[in-house]
Amino acid sequence: MFHTLLVAIDGSEIGMKALERAIEMARGWKADLHAVYVIETGLISSVPMDNTWEVIHSLLEQEGTTFLEKAEAKASEAGVALKTHLLQGHAGNEILNLADSEKIDLIIVGSRGKSDIDRILIGSVSGHVVKYSTVSTMVVRV
Repeated sequence: MFHTLLVAIDGSEIGMKALERAIEMARGWKADLHAVYVIETGLISSVPMDNTWEVIHSLLEQEGTTFLEKAEAKASEAGVALKTHLLQGHAGNEILNLADSEKIDLIIVGSRGKSDIDRILIGSVSGHVVKYSTVSTMVVRV
């Protein structure tokens, strides 16, 4: 049995499946549930630090906030309290750092993100988490 769960969401179909699975487990085990959305700054690091960067970052932040609010509503419907985290940086590293700071004992991630292009550009977040996590990790597939 796990007591503190962390699910990584990115708005993808697989990310939503991971969220659903995490909610089911948190409800069944009466576990604490955290959700994280990471603004992958590596995707915009080559954009000049001007208004363009600020606009792109703002849009990504709005997207993350929206997805976390949807996750919170979905968890609430199931009677599960959800603590949300909006972070920025390398997604895999941020998920692992959050898991460490919140004393997470199970990380739940989708098997891939929004697109195959993301995997080429930033690598597999789920692969990174599985490889470097010091706690149990569940990879959810569609």
